[in-house]
Amino acid sequence: MEAKIDNKERSRIRNKKRSQWVEVLRRLKKNKAAMFGLFIIFMLIIVAIFADFITTYDYAKQNLDEALQSPSFKHFFGTDEFGRDIFTRIIYGSRISLLVGILAVGIAIFIGGGLGAIAGFYGGKLDNVIMRSMDVLLAIPSILLAISIVAALGSGLVNLMIAVGIANIPRYARIMRASILSVRDQEFIEASQSVGASDFTIIVKHIIPNCLAPVIVQGTLGVASAILSCAGLSFIGLGINPPTPEWGSMLSRGRDYLRDYWHVTAFPGMAIMITIFALNLFGDGLRDAFDPKLKN
Repeated sequence: MEAKIDNKERSRIRNKKRSQWVEVLRRLKKNKAAMFGLFIIFMLIIVAIFADFITTYDYAKQNLDEALQSPSFKHFFGTDEFGRDIFTRIIYGSRISLLVGILAVGIAIFIGGGLGAIAGFYGGKLDNVIMRSMDVLLAIPSILLAISIVAALGSGLVNLMIAVGIANIPRYARIMRASILSVRDQEFIEASQSVGASDFTIIVKHIIPNCLAPVIVQGTLGVASAILSCAGLSFIGLGINPPTPEWGSMLSRGRDYLRDYWHVTAFPGMAIMITIFALNLFGDGLRDAFDPKLKN
């Protein structure tokens, strides 16, 4: 009898959750700014995937005879100090920026979300130990922590993602913990415990899926912050090793030519600005869509 009741309760929760996601998508579609941001993000992903077919230039090949040329039909965004096509380097640079942003946030969500889930579910001394450790990390500015990690591990794509991911772990740990505290004492959790479900099963299958909304919203906005952090680290020489194109390192190298050759820094800067703008638009739209106060 208890098993039947438990199955009915689970079915009711699944149906309710499905209807909530449908409502979220409906509100998101009505947000024109969010849809515009999503369109830009989609186009950036398409450009990153099909970069080999969009341009015929080699992003690493130098041609000093064409160095620092202004934008033209031959070179849409001009060339840099080594004669490399800036348009090509920006296109290939989108792969690096999006990859670092998404994977760094993925690392932060996986580790931080897991620690926050454990702290919120068990509470007590374990909660205090985990969250006080997160407070210590929060006391250090994220960019400074990332700089320290990259300086210790060395520059490179993998180390850059690890550094940015670790620097953002406390944020997602606190969000996940706060969300779990609001659902851990609800009836469906007690029903799962009454039928002998393990703590791991309850956390993974029942609690975390019901706490994903704020994490998804923060993750979308966090990708923008991660891309900015990546660009900042590359700007000071702690990012991707040359000649791999990255927008921050392109800005750093182009600042010496800013007065006479504006295009060397203008186009990489615009690429960063447009990407961050689109991610923030979409993130704000997600936040509004998940906000229950906006229900019609």
